[in-house]
Amino acid sequence: MTHDPTETTVQSSESGRKGRLSKFEKYLYIWIGICIGIGIALSQFVPGIAQAIDAIKIGTVSIPIGICLFLMMYPAVLNLKASELKKIKRNPVPIVLTLVANWIVAPLVGTFLAGWLLPGNEQLIVAVILLHASPCTAMVLVWGYLADGNQEQNVANTSINTVSIIFLYAPMVGLLLSLQNVVYHTSISVDWLGLLITATVFIGLPILAGYISKKIIIGRKGEDWFNNVYREALGKVAIAALLVTLIILYSLNGGVMIQNPDKLLLVSVPLLISFLIILTYNIIMTKLVRLHYKEAVVTVLIGSSSHFEIAIATAITLYGVGSIAALGTTMGLFWEVPVMLSVVYLARYLRKRNFWRPS
Repeated sequence: MTHDPTETTVQSSESGRKGRLSKFEKYLYIWIGICIGIGIALSQFVPGIAQAIDAIKIGTVSIPIGICLFLMMYPAVLNLKASELKKIKRNPVPIVLTLVANWIVAPLVGTFLAGWLLPGNEQLIVAVILLHASPCTAMVLVWGYLADGNQEQNVANTSINTVSIIFLYAPMVGLLLSLQNVVYHTSISVDWLGLLITATVFIGLPILAGYISKKIIIGRKGEDWFNNVYREALGKVAIAALLVTLIILYSLNGGVMIQNPDKLLLVSVPLLISFLIILTYNIIMTKLVRLHYKEAVVTVLIGSSSHFEIAIATAITLYGVGSIAALGTTMGLFWEVPVMLSVVYLARYLRKRNFWRPS
């Protein structure tokens, strides 16, 4: 998910400036739950809303979803700073751990569990793979704040995820689907064109626009105006876009969710088991390398979360609105909030028990 990292409690040694989450952002998980409920209600009580939204598209690309994802991803790109990335050299271990968890451990665990627990359910298998191949790019900033984690590391890590997802997402999904076919003797076709379109429209365009506009705006208005006026305003737009996206996604998929409770339960099994495995892996690794609490909790949170918006948008592009694949990815979002909140409370408990080194 995406929101403005400048609003988190981050102390930069270079800028000396300190910001914090607004009261609205602190309770973002509540607004997410409300928007999910609104979307499902609209799907049930407003006849034809899914068809009306789905009709607004170019080819297989949904225009409403594309606009919302653009407004979510674009501010994240504006937050990329070379100075933040350079800080990684001082303590690269947490960053390396999250990259391994996001791009190796999670994709492999999700792929093997999907093939093992969902035989004969091709679209659900694809949904699980899509979710496990898309690391979160910013909602973890909220979780990190609630867990009292190192937000400077959090910003740097989400910045890296924002860059890496454009280059790795489509190839990773294609590779995992091919691996699925080899290991479990399935015959899931890899729609490389659809994956390329998704990566280009939903990830590539915001990143390109962000890079170009940042150069132009700083050149004309100065870096101070860019940081204190432009980025701050777009941070609010990003949160609004996130909440509208949730309403749209659940308006589109709420009907198929209500009509297929068996599929909801079926796909929830590998999603929850994989989360438990990945979470346990991250906790053990942060303990073994003896990270301090603030670094450890952020590493665990980032390494255990997904960028569900991209996964859902990809499922809709590949299989359409109301598809079982869209249902499966939507369930990933459904579990995201309660699961990540549970990690926050678990981390706080482990902190009291001195599981990690005190910060």
